Amino acid sequence: MFDVGASELLMIAVVAIVVIGPKDMPGALRQAGRWIGKARKVSSHFRTGLDSMIREAEMEDMEKKWKAQNEKVMAMHPNGGPPEAAQTGAYPSPQAPAPAPATSPVTAESAVPEKTGD
Repeated sequence: MFDVGASELLMIAVVAIVVIGPKDMPGALRQAGRWIGKARKVSSHFRTGLDSMIREAEMEDMEKKWKAQNEKVMAMHPNGGPPEAAQTGAYPSPQAPAPAPATSPVTAESAVPEKTGD
């Protein structure tokens, strides 16, 4: 941003010492530091607010796209699945009960392992 070399910085320091004086220089530098800190805080706050507004605008655009895409998909597939699956019965209907799992009953004899010969 600024191209300040060592010689320019030295010249600024000499002029500041002559104009402000060596006695008041620490207070002046402290005050300049405070101003710079406040400027950084304000710019950071502004940048954060701007980023937030941009992010919200992008989210609104994405939500509109998702809503349009969702409506398109729902119009193409009103039953909730691909047309081939609805015709072949690959997907169970929501009203059909789920089949019971095929399991054998556990008895006390089947739960205990058999002893082998000693």
